[in-house]
Amino acid sequence: MSSKIDRHHLKKLRAIEEQRFLDTHKKSAAAFEDSKKVMHEGVPMSWMAKWPGAHPVFVKEAKGARFTDIDGHSYVDFCLGDTGSMTGHSPDATVAAVREQVGKGITAMLPTEDAAIVSGLLRDRFGLPLWQFTVSATDANRHVIRYSRMITGRRKIIVIDRCYHGSVDETFATLNDDGFTVKREGNIGAPVDLAQTTRVVEFNDLVAMEVALAHGDVAAILMEPAMTNIGIVLPADGYLLAVQALAKKYGAYLIIDETHTISVGPGGMTAQLGLQPDFLTIGKALAGGIPTGTFGMTQEIADQIKKLVELSIIDLGGIGGTLAGNALSLAAMKATLNEVLTPANFEKMIALGNRWCDGIDAAINEFGLDWHCNRLGARGEYIFKGKAPRTGKEAADSGDFELEQYIHLRLLNDGYLITPFHNMALMCPDTREGDVDAHSAAFKAMCAELVRA
Repeated sequence: MSSKIDRHHLKKLRAIEEQRFLDTHKKSAAAFEDSKKVMHEGVPMSWMAKWPGAHPVFVKEAKGARFTDIDGHSYVDFCLGDTGSMTGHSPDATVAAVREQVGKGITAMLPTEDAAIVSGLLRDRFGLPLWQFTVSATDANRHVIRYSRMITGRRKIIVIDRCYHGSVDETFATLNDDGFTVKREGNIGAPVDLAQTTRVVEFNDLVAMEVALAHGDVAAILMEPAMTNIGIVLPADGYLLAVQALAKKYGAYLIIDETHTISVGPGGMTAQLGLQPDFLTIGKALAGGIPTGTFGMTQEIADQIKKLVELSIIDLGGIGGTLAGNALSLAAMKATLNEVLTPANFEKMIALGNRWCDGIDAAINEFGLDWHCNRLGARGEYIFKGKAPRTGKEAADSGDFELEQYIHLRLLNDGYLITPFHNMALMCPDTREGDVDAHSAAFKAMCAELVRA
């Protein structure tokens, strides 16, 4: 919690922004009331109720780096669907490919020629030779966990404390004060005691990683190369390569989830750092917003799968999905990879990400705030502590829900959407320097009001 902020003053500022929101979002308010009659919490997915303000903003249309709500307000979108629209909303190349494919078939449970083309593009970016497709990164993570257990004959999965890998049961675990694996707070309907399936290790702790592996019962390590969903936590120098070596030493597979860390470049941190994972999973941005996921694997693993999985019952083992690898998502992926998520666009996006962070740093320094801004390629995030976190717990402890809700609401009222649940911004190819500079000015004005108690 940020200790220098006057809480009484913060409460007054929050009340001003709440009223401002209500005064300017009457159509969204009405839509929300209607939605509550037919949807739980009035939203398509319950977590959408967690946005600041009395109700969610209802979107009318989105294009590039902007969206417009049904009240007619335009916003610069730094959330971008929490990476799902890192391409920008409805990128022209992807839209054209989707329009063409819709007229030729959406899904048929049969491959199209695009499948091999996309697999080749993924191979060239991430280094793994063979690929499979899913509907989401969650499914990709579930599938590679199953394969890891099947091949190794081991049951345990190592995950990082405070990680997020979609709705994968094994990952909703944390460390208690005594260092034991327990279910994470908010874990809904855990099927078993998480200690039976999972061993949790702190990020950047190589000693703990080796202790966890030394039991000899770990099938795989599932991790992001940098943590993103608890906030940005960057790996220490040499940490990831050391984890890779430990996995090999103890016969466990290394699964790298690049779903968010793709923000550093075309091949994510895997290419940036020269990692050689056994599996790689990714989803969200690859199809320009069309739901999709994929996972890559080594030739050795593919050979093991072919040896162990009987063709006659291949559809009964929990690997698959009727809509996986559908023609529409593959056409979208081909266009997005070839024409949108290009090296030139990444160069632009990363420069803008640094410019956004520079603006945050300038305000933090000007007003003497004990905050810190982390950078991850085209992504940036500020936390309410003066130094960068090294673990998920440190990132979690830097949170300040009351302050965060105010900042998000204030910036939303000013026309800027930040990723919910933390203070993260992402750039897309359509983001402009003017968008970033205008946000910096709004953020500075917000900070000035915040410290004026």
